This record gives sequence, C-alpha cells and structure tokens, in this order.
Amino acid sequence: MTNIGNLLTDAVTLMCTGMIVVFLFLTVLVYVVQLMSKLLPKESPPSFSTEPTMNQVSSSSLDPKVIAAISTAIHQYRTSSQNKTDKEI
Repeated sequence: MTNIGNLLTDAVTLMCTGMIVVFLFLTVLVYVVQLMSKLLPKESPPSFSTEPTMNQVSSSSLDPKVIAAISTAIHQYRTSSQNKTDKEI
C-alpha cells in the first residue's frame, strides 16, 4: 500500500498544477480581450433618419372603420386588464 504522505504530496502537486494552468489561461484571456478591444473599432450607435421610408403607411390610406376597430379593441383590453388587477388587489 502507498504511503499517505506520498498521496498527499501528489494531491498538492496536482492541485498546484491545476491552479497554475487556470491562472495562466485567465491571464492570457485578459490580455487577448484587451488586445481585441484596441484593434477592433468601437461600435457607433445606429443613425435614425427622419425621412419617411417606403414601408411606412400614410394615415390617409387607412380605413376609418379599421382605426375604430383597433381603438375599440385597445380600449376593451385596457379595461379588462384593469379590472383583473383591481380584483387581485
């Protein structure tokens, strides 16, 4: 049977080796990320144009009945969800 001292020595050696490997990996990772942040250009926020695009629908092309139906549906939804929250309180 192997001596307990030898087993503890092997365990400590393995533990230290693992910690050193993790430390080296994380150190290299930090430096690689810093290098990438210096090499790659920074993102600029997207610019929003104020000009209407072709996908936008003008309000004159919508049927008034459709607008009325949407408004009624929104009103009913808001009143029903408000009633639900009132009952929960």
